[in-house]
Amino acid sequence: MVKVTVLGAAGGIGQPLSLLLRLNPHVTELALFDIVNSEGVAVDLSHIPTKQKVYGYGPKSKTDTTQLKAALKDADVVVIPAGVPRKPGMTRNDLFKINASIVKGLVHQAGLVCPNAFICIISNPVNSTVPIAVEELKKLGAYNPAKVFGITTLDNLRLEEFLSLALKRVNGASIDPADLRGDAISIGGHSGSTIVPVLNSWASSLPSSVYDTLLHRVQYGGDEVVKAKNGRGSATLSMATAGYRFVSHLVEALADDLIVDEVAFIKFDELPAKGIPNIVSSQISYFSLPFKLGRSGVKFVQFPKNLSDKETKLVGIAVKQLRGEIDTGVEFVHHSKL
Repeated sequence: MVKVTVLGAAGGIGQPLSLLLRLNPHVTELALFDIVNSEGVAVDLSHIPTKQKVYGYGPKSKTDTTQLKAALKDADVVVIPAGVPRKPGMTRNDLFKINASIVKGLVHQAGLVCPNAFICIISNPVNSTVPIAVEELKKLGAYNPAKVFGITTLDNLRLEEFLSLALKRVNGASIDPADLRGDAISIGGHSGSTIVPVLNSWASSLPSSVYDTLLHRVQYGGDEVVKAKNGRGSATLSMATAGYRFVSHLVEALADDLIVDEVAFIKFDELPAKGIPNIVSSQISYFSLPFKLGRSGVKFVQFPKNLSDKETKLVGIAVKQLRGEIDTGVEFVHHSKL
């Protein structure tokens, strides 16, 4: 029995994510919340024949929290794609100003109603919204470091796809992106220069110019989508797929009591961890890292071994950028009212 609640279920990411979750046999109840149209999305999904229960919830007024609380009641997993997408000309700070309040308010209610639930943050900027979630849960006495994640899986999807294409162009090798999963991974953060692709043995197959092109595509893939959609959207379908990959793994661990391998943006300093270099641990406490995930949450974090000189340099760049973005999230909670 696993209940998943999606907050922001009627949005560009929320709808396809909810569709994918509707088809997951491990999810026994799917609760969809949004400020508009969540009931319509739920009814639409209810016409898909599965054994799962699906319900839609929406506020009756701007101050109504009863529907949100009903959606969160008994939730095992809370997924938050709520907020506005990035648009052309919008700075990271512009995005933060809007989404920070949304995430803080939703996490506040989750901490009150389902304090033992897993919290999965998709709302950008993840490097700041995850610290917001952590600090808000701490204030409520509902924080568990093993159960709060920023979903950075899209960086891994892009790396797998783009690396597969690069290898084919360089040496004609036809390598399924699925075969790269778990070997080539993205660590660090979830924006621009904070994203650090770790290629392991695949790095030696790429000339410098190809590597640089690959690095840029992985780090700035979001810009590519925004430009291609001519200002009419951002990465929604790929992000929904990424969100589903992470959440489905989590649900699988819960339903079947399994230990699975995952990567996400976590507060690593309060978790069992190995190999975290001083350049990271001495300056920040959040980083996207690989870990073992079980029914009780993160079991063990392992920093990737044998980084190349280029990758080590990128980690240093990422840390400098992340420090400010993390602090922005922390300070937002401690200087705002709720």
